[in-house]
Amino acid sequence: MVKITVCIGSSCHIKGSRQVVEQLQDLIAKHNVGDRVELSGTFCMGKCQQGVCVTVDDTFYSVSPDTAEAFFKEAVLAKV
Repeated sequence: MVKITVCIGSSCHIKGSRQVVEQLQDLIAKHNVGDRVELSGTFCMGKCQQGVCVTVDDTFYSVSPDTAEAFFKEAVLAKV
């Protein structure tokens, strides 16, 4: 199981975390990997100066709504 955690704190929310979550939900469904990917939210990860903070199995990524699909393909699909 690949665990994706997206920060939904105020700084990341302003940078588009809601759109990132929605895109990831769509991509998980589109690629039919819902049984192998767990998507959850959390509050501040302490790296507010970067983009939307996302971890995949404890590896940190900075994601934006514009890079969410590429991030998903590189960091998530490669593991499932």
